[in-house]
Amino acid sequence: MDTGDVFPHFVLKDENGDQFDSDSLKGTRYLVFFYSKDNTAGCTKEAVEFTGLLDDFSAKGIKIIGVSKDSPESHKRFIESKGLKMKLLSDPDHSLMEAVGAWGKKMNYGKEVVGTIRSTFLVG
Repeated sequence: MDTGDVFPHFVLKDENGDQFDSDSLKGTRYLVFFYSKDNTAGCTKEAVEFTGLLDDFSAKGIKIIGVSKDSPESHKRFIESKGLKMKLLSDPDHSLMEAVGAWGKKMNYGKEVVGTIRSTFLVG
């Protein structure tokens, strides 16, 4: 995606297993960060840092949402174990990730793999 592109509509399950429809965000600015896996070192650091910045973003009217291919149950455990304060969405078939270019070939420990490409988008 490039600056100015329209972020695609999505419906994904949240950490409670409820359907989250991006239509509920119409008229709201939001930040979506895509990460590889719950409870891994880099992804945990990123999620904890976003939680620490939540008040700053909220003051500007911006909601924060994390997306990975992990299950809603995994997200719930991640939120509870790390004290995260944002909604985490499950994209098991990586359809949203593919739509925004956050899924594809990348280097991991010197090997080319296919997976989540860490990405962050400010929408609205």
